[in-house]
Amino acid sequence: MKQKKFIIIDANSLIHRAFHALPPLTARDGEVVNAVYGFATIFLKALKDFKPDYIACCFDVDKNTFRKKKYKEYKAHRKEQPSELYHQFPLIKQLLEAFKVPIYEKQGFEADDVIGTLSKIINKKYKDKNVKNIIVTGDLDILQLVDDNTEVYTLKRGISDTIIYDEKAVKEKFGFNPNQVVDYKALRGDPSDNIPGVPGVGEKTATNLIKEFKNLDNLYKNINNKKIKSGVVEKLTKNKKQAYLSQMLATIVRDVKIDFNVEDAKVEPFNTEQVIELFQAWKFNSLITKIPQAEKIMHEKQGTLFQPTANSQQITDKKFKMKENYYLIDNEEKFKNFLNKLKQQKEFVFDTETDGLDVFNSKLLGVSFSWKKDEAYYLISKFLNKKIKIIFEDENIKKIAHNLKFDYEVLQTFGIEVKGLYFDTMIASYLLNPGTRQHGLDALAFTELGYKMQPITDLIGEKKSEQINLSEVQIEKVANYSCEDADITWQLYEKLSEKLDDAIINGVLNKIEIPLIKVLAEMEKNGVKIDIKFLNKMSQELESRIKNLETNIYKISGHEFNVASPKQLKEILFDKLKISTQGLNKTKTGVSTAAGELDKLKGKHKIIDLILEFRELSKLKNTYIDPLPKLVDKNDRVHTSFNQTITATGRLSSSSPNLQNIPIRTELGREIRKAFIAKKGYSILAIDYSQIELRIIASLANDKKMIKAFENKADIHTQTAAEIFDIKPEEVSKEIRRQAKAVNFGVIYGLGARGLAQGTGISYDEAQNFIEKYFEIYDGIKIYIEETIALTRELGYAETLLGRRRYLPEINAHHPQLRSQAERMSINHPVQGTAADLMKLAMINLHKKINQEFAPDQIKMLLQVHDELVFEVKDDLVKHAKKIIQYEMENVYKLRVPIEVEIGVGKNWGEAK
Repeated sequence: MKQKKFIIIDANSLIHRAFHALPPLTARDGEVVNAVYGFATIFLKALKDFKPDYIACCFDVDKNTFRKKKYKEYKAHRKEQPSELYHQFPLIKQLLEAFKVPIYEKQGFEADDVIGTLSKIINKKYKDKNVKNIIVTGDLDILQLVDDNTEVYTLKRGISDTIIYDEKAVKEKFGFNPNQVVDYKALRGDPSDNIPGVPGVGEKTATNLIKEFKNLDNLYKNINNKKIKSGVVEKLTKNKKQAYLSQMLATIVRDVKIDFNVEDAKVEPFNTEQVIELFQAWKFNSLITKIPQAEKIMHEKQGTLFQPTANSQQITDKKFKMKENYYLIDNEEKFKNFLNKLKQQKEFVFDTETDGLDVFNSKLLGVSFSWKKDEAYYLISKFLNKKIKIIFEDENIKKIAHNLKFDYEVLQTFGIEVKGLYFDTMIASYLLNPGTRQHGLDALAFTELGYKMQPITDLIGEKKSEQINLSEVQIEKVANYSCEDADITWQLYEKLSEKLDDAIINGVLNKIEIPLIKVLAEMEKNGVKIDIKFLNKMSQELESRIKNLETNIYKISGHEFNVASPKQLKEILFDKLKISTQGLNKTKTGVSTAAGELDKLKGKHKIIDLILEFRELSKLKNTYIDPLPKLVDKNDRVHTSFNQTITATGRLSSSSPNLQNIPIRTELGREIRKAFIAKKGYSILAIDYSQIELRIIASLANDKKMIKAFENKADIHTQTAAEIFDIKPEEVSKEIRRQAKAVNFGVIYGLGARGLAQGTGISYDEAQNFIEKYFEIYDGIKIYIEETIALTRELGYAETLLGRRRYLPEINAHHPQLRSQAERMSINHPVQGTAADLMKLAMINLHKKINQEFAPDQIKMLLQVHDELVFEVKDDLVKHAKKIIQYEMENVYKLRVPIEVEIGVGKNWGEAK
């Protein structure tokens, strides 16, 4: 007879463990759900690992247990936990209810006592059913229940590393049997529960006594045994009453009066859709696929007929059945019918399919369309003719897509200039949730529609090395896949457009993000010319410097080792050279050697500066100097991709390659910029907003003193230093100005005294004094910060001047770390976000102006990096271009202070700075 499994979950221990092990994750409504996530992760893992026949969950009721009545100090030292922890208990019970898991708890007893009672009932009353107990817990106190029919499944570290304890494993770990755990605790005590034990009897002594005398009664019967040291005898004798009290407190009660029938705990089909909905609300996207039957339910919910084969990437002649109401348009008759329907639409979704991700060098395979839920059409590229082109280029027909820029660029390369760009579901998702990066179509289908999409790997294969091209996949499969993309995008458009506030749609979306798409597409198409010879020479020089650094590092350490290996570096620095690790952060593998941690060690050993320099040179060589020449096109131009949905403040980022992270302040970073050159007959024009964020915060706060400084064209950092130290501006030293600059920008980022001290090297008290004086001088800034935090608490979001929001429900959290983080964001977002909005508006305005004032190819916008725009301008038009660009950028928006730019011109980007 096959043995059945009964899982008993110790809820309280798992919840507390998860809450303290995980960062404060938040749900859609801003509620902290890290403990729920941790509990759900362990719960699902236990279901998968054991496939139980029965399952139950036990909770504590409150602190007033029988143990507390007998010993007031029991658990008395435990601190009250943040309300965010207690608020998660009802959510976990809601989850258990959805899984149809019965909950057992008893007033006056702890969850351990209820667990002990249930396991005893199973062992006795249901022995004939051949049921084995598996207790899932985060607390080793419960190991005393382990016997030949009971195991404990617990966590080693974190929430994913688990271990099973049977009788043998308990003895291997502690040196005695499970039923001796209680007597061991009677002697040793338990600090976590404030069980006193016998003072002076430590872990080693207690273990040896239990091994020798088996239990507490036998130990006291043989108290005069010569094997017990006289000092220990004295302690045992003096504290006998306390030892037995401790034994009682540590003993799990196994006869709690509780109504239990094992059939009530039988695992039955649960409401999968309800669980999925909960996970969506809590943003547990990664856990949805781990729910039993979830994928099947999510496919059935949409009625998809796609069933991937074991080797679905292989080409096959077998007819593939597409989903109902998904249509492949591959002949004249089908095209004619489709065109008649498309002509009637005032808005539609489109999605392109290509044989690669490089928009400028990929082949267009087809385009899918949708304008109605559960209905879509896939048009092969053969039928993308003039009639379709006319529709795409009709400004009055609204075009919708997910990642609209990609599809716009693909069709532009194909010869179709899409007009009437209206809505991008990826950007819409970003505007609603700028703090997350989960804006992909698959992720949104999960969270918004409860639908699992077919992955591309079902068509082209899992392993990259074995993947085939999409053009080699059976066309019906490609059509089904693409139609699903278009259909889901349409459904998301309907849902997200309702969620977006009209002010956001008419403001940030329609006036900034959608118009910016064409600007970015043109910049990506333009690319920027690279001086390959310059970079190759640089690479050789750096290689030589890196080798010299390695040689010197080996000499100092006395060993050759892999300097890039954190493990080997730790051994050299901390084991061999004995450099102090005080103040350094720890990781799972020991002391951290991350750049920020090594910075703390500067000056403590000469090897540290060499290692930091080695890292900087290696990083720049491997990230930019060596890869860039490999990324150029036939004209030696590299084409980066600009991303609108990455940064929470609205700033653009770039990728493939990332040109945003080239260091500005280091000599080597400036040298790399010299490799970005103008083509013959042209110059590079770089134009940078001057202290735009400080100008914005001065305007937002209406701080009279800071506004006056900007109006007088004073150096704001020098002015700040002079005010704080009560000296004349000409008396301000470079060091004092640097500190004032750190405060000026630190205020924008919500930096406190501790952060300022770390950033400048001054003491905490000096930093605190610096900030207090700062707010005395710029009292308008202080009032603005206080009012901004208060307003964000009231509204639940912070907002830029142009209406870009960042939702911060965590600002009302009781959890101090979570709350203070949200407060910093509430200060930072209106400033950085407004700077991002102004830059984007300037780009849109300049794009229009350039097209009006200049002939094609006379001036090109190439890059946007931080507060800077980079252009390639025909030599004889530089003066005219400077005048136009400066005017548009300085007059993009009316602040309370003048907006100013700094302009540089040269034959390369480095010269233009």
